[in-house]
Amino acid sequence: MLTETPPSLTAPHASGPLIGSGARTLLLNASMEPLCIVSLRRAVSLVMTEKATVLETDGRVLHSEHMSVPLPVVLCLTRYVHVPVRHPVPPTRRTVLQRDSHRCAYCGGGADTVDHVHPRSRGGRHEWGNVVAACVRCNHRKADRLLHEIGWSLSFTPRAPRWSVTFAAGGARSEPLWSAYVPA
Repeated sequence: MLTETPPSLTAPHASGPLIGSGARTLLLNASMEPLCIVSLRRAVSLVMTEKATVLETDGRVLHSEHMSVPLPVVLCLTRYVHVPVRHPVPPTRRTVLQRDSHRCAYCGGGADTVDHVHPRSRGGRHEWGNVVAACVRCNHRKADRLLHEIGWSLSFTPRAPRWSVTFAAGGARSEPLWSAYVPA
């Protein structure tokens, strides 16, 4: 058994090495709860040291001179790891845009900024229930006014997302094989 990750792992029909290519793997605790997203290099290392087992693969196989490993998409740790309590996700520009799917809360178009529904200049707070994604045009038109003053309304009630900081990058939604393991 090798004790370190071979530098030349490649998959058939790939144009070059996969290690370091940005491929990611979902890592589950032994209790099957999602822990984090790890790089392909870290995933292969966990499998080779028998700290994790492959639950899902995309069918490709990583080859080295002396062994083959299925390309891990979902891993499960062999031993339970205690996880401290996770803190809620803060309402940053990136997380608000993700929560609202990059759609303007006012016109439904593409959003690239955030807006405080109750303006901060009028006592509004920077919290999930008061921040929405907005396009530059709507954000400028609304300015520091309240929605009822300009006759606008929201089609939804803003609230904190249910996903954790670990999955805030949106990777859980982009990898279909992860959907059975990550809560929506």
